[in-house]
Amino acid sequence: MTRFLAPLAVVFFLAACTQAPAPTVDRTPTAQARVAGAGEYAVKRGDTLYRIARENGMDHNELAAINNISDPTTLREGQILRLTRPAGQTAEVAPVASPIGIGSGVEARPLDAPAPVTQSGVLREPRGGKEAYSDEAHARLNSTPVSAPATPPATPATPTPPVATEPAPTPAAAAQTAQVDGITWAWPSSAKIQSPYNGTTNKGIDFAGRVGDPVLAAADGQVLYVGEALAGYGKLVIVKHGANHLSVYAHNNRILVKEGQSVKLGQKIAEMGSTGTSGVKLHFEIRKQGKPVDPGPFLPGR
Repeated sequence: MTRFLAPLAVVFFLAACTQAPAPTVDRTPTAQARVAGAGEYAVKRGDTLYRIARENGMDHNELAAINNISDPTTLREGQILRLTRPAGQTAEVAPVASPIGIGSGVEARPLDAPAPVTQSGVLREPRGGKEAYSDEAHARLNSTPVSAPATPPATPATPTPPVATEPAPTPAAAAQTAQVDGITWAWPSSAKIQSPYNGTTNKGIDFAGRVGDPVLAAADGQVLYVGEALAGYGKLVIVKHGANHLSVYAHNNRILVKEGQSVKLGQKIAEMGSTGTSGVKLHFEIRKQGKPVDPGPFLPGR
């Protein structure tokens, strides 16, 4: 019995020694699709070369040239496209195939190449658009030189003597100004003074004149009042100057400004009249903080 068991033990021992080792698991991560980096674009389902170029502000021919694409239908999902030309790549690449029936209609050739010659032997330049018919255009398109019409020599113009013009008259009232309380003042009329300021019977200055004589703004300002509601003043204009000063123009025949209107120093704002009084005159006042003051210190020498 022992004689038969010994060979079997040897057989099992040898079998155990020659048994293949247990398999190991490959835990190396599988390769993933590369993510588009700066200056690149990953093709998505439904993308076309033309759409990708348009969305990235490029010409589709340029995009195809950068990526060596000759057939725009060969794009595949996940494909990485360059959006900028790599260093050293030239622009001489295969042209992109155009859809059947759609042509550019533009002739392409190097700038230094001669224009093509037709069967008639006439040189033709590439056409970029239609041109209205004219003899000159026809001659130019057929390379027929057109001589420019002779231009007669220019005849020297006879100098015209300058015409003497008189300067526009400046009202005497606005010829001089005075700066008082930060305001530039001038006389409202060049007419003769009829009654000066006295603070009691006359709270301003009266100017004697004729109907229609100009009444001028004594300073820059804004028209505060136009009307006849103030008894004894007739047709009245009141102009505001800054925060504290008013100028008053009374007995006008015609008023030329409106309430709220801005006026300039020396601007004609009314015409002298006799409304609200017995004779033609302008009654002029300056009021400081609402009270009449002597206009004399505010006005320039006369």
